[in-house]
Amino acid sequence: MLVHLSVHNYAIVEHLDLELDRGMSVISGETGAGKSIMLDALGLTLGDRADSGVVRPGADKADILASFDLADIPEAHAWLAERDLDNDGPCILRRVITAEGRSRGYINGTPCPLGDLKALGELLIDIHSQHEHQSLLKTDTHRRLLDEYAGAQELARQVQLAAQRWKQTRSELERVTSQGDEQRARHQLLSYQLEELENLGLGDNELEQLEQDHKALTNAESLLSACRQVIDQCSESDAGNVLSVLTASLNRLSGLQGQPGALNEATNLLASAQIQIEEAVGELNRFLDHFDADPGRQQQLEERLDTIYTLARKHRIHPSELPAMQQQLFDELESLNADDQAAERLGEELAAYGRHYQEKAAELSAKRQKAASKLGKAVEKEMQTLGMPGGRFSIQLQPIEGGEPNANGLEQVEFLVSANPGQPIKALAKVASGGELSRISLAIQVITAQTSRVPTLVFDEVDVGIGGPTAEVVGQLLRRLGERGQVLTVTHLPQVAAQGHQHLFVHKVRGNNATRTAVSKLGEAQRIEEVARMLGGIDLTDESLAHARKLVSNAQS
Repeated sequence: MLVHLSVHNYAIVEHLDLELDRGMSVISGETGAGKSIMLDALGLTLGDRADSGVVRPGADKADILASFDLADIPEAHAWLAERDLDNDGPCILRRVITAEGRSRGYINGTPCPLGDLKALGELLIDIHSQHEHQSLLKTDTHRRLLDEYAGAQELARQVQLAAQRWKQTRSELERVTSQGDEQRARHQLLSYQLEELENLGLGDNELEQLEQDHKALTNAESLLSACRQVIDQCSESDAGNVLSVLTASLNRLSGLQGQPGALNEATNLLASAQIQIEEAVGELNRFLDHFDADPGRQQQLEERLDTIYTLARKHRIHPSELPAMQQQLFDELESLNADDQAAERLGEELAAYGRHYQEKAAELSAKRQKAASKLGKAVEKEMQTLGMPGGRFSIQLQPIEGGEPNANGLEQVEFLVSANPGQPIKALAKVASGGELSRISLAIQVITAQTSRVPTLVFDEVDVGIGGPTAEVVGQLLRRLGERGQVLTVTHLPQVAAQGHQHLFVHKVRGNNATRTAVSKLGEAQRIEEVARMLGGIDLTDESLAHARKLVSNAQS
């Protein structure tokens, strides 16, 4: 529960320290004194939005700190432990807003985002405002209240997530398959082109070798003629050839008597030249012996080259780029195959998400059906005590058409009411007046609060538009809630104020240069005077004091 609230330089509050107890704490005070300011400040520690305008004029920052005893809130303990934010003492939420508009939040001294303050705050406090009855005109509020009453908030969240996953998966599947005809045509073309390239089977360096062989066969006649002519000039011409000249030259030098040593090198070079010429002639003869000038071979080469060049022209690339093109087409085809596999996988996931959604949504529907009857009867009973005898209240669960997973579940939830006997039961927004709506809202809030696991409940002038005997019943209802935990009630009704276990009085303190808000915890005598003031105005009379004393005494008996 909330045990301490400290507010510094917030709006017209200069400094405020409140120690709070279990039970029902009533907050009353002068008009404009800032009764709701305290709750607004508390809301900031729970993650509400703020701007620089909340900082007290002349101050550099507003600083609000709320301390909670978590002894009876295991969910909050677990939340803090998961994030390594727990400690042995009270849980302290802090919010600092600077005059420049910057905002910082802290949990047990550790900086945190506002989302964390809000998430933790939802486990600690449930705030009901005077404007909340307006939200009862919205069916979204009806669904939320029913789910909270049924204890199905987590299940409702799972249904919402399941619907979101289903829709996201369907969108992805539609994206993958949206160009199905185009992709199938592309797949067919790629398969055909790859088959052509695979049938071509162009080997490594094959093109270069083919071109060399073809060039050789094309120039075969001139090549053979040149080879024969060189052989003839080197070794076979009767008119004189290179080898015969070299042989005669060597014989002439070798036959000289007393040959000078200087000619030995020349003799050796001529002998080496003779050997090399003989080897060259041998190579030429071997080439001529093995040279295949078969015209059929040349035709085969030309046909193979023509196939290669034709396919290259078809793809508008150089023949040497065909292997790279083949790999590129293969990669693209693999990508299309992957899309086909993804579509199959997404289809399976979509079916699985649909089954999961139906399972969770059916479970949620069962809880709603059970809780709707119970909540309807409980609210209807409270309506009788809140000045609407003969009023009726029920909750309609209307199946959602279409069959497609819906984030809200399988049905629409709507509150139906008949505020007066004899009137047909209709949608709440169509039949309830402002005062009736306020009382119905209070009945719903009181009933749903009884099943809330949140130990601290705040009611900010929810009794607007209520008076007379009904006001006393409202006070009794709130006191009953306070006996099971902690209730903070901002009220202007003496009948409600008299029911509190403790009473806080908000008032203005005017100084020479400024006005500030202060809060006092009232003793028994002061409390009776405040209830009397709420009954009869500023001037206290014996009658108003006696009436106030009786109201307080009756509440405590």
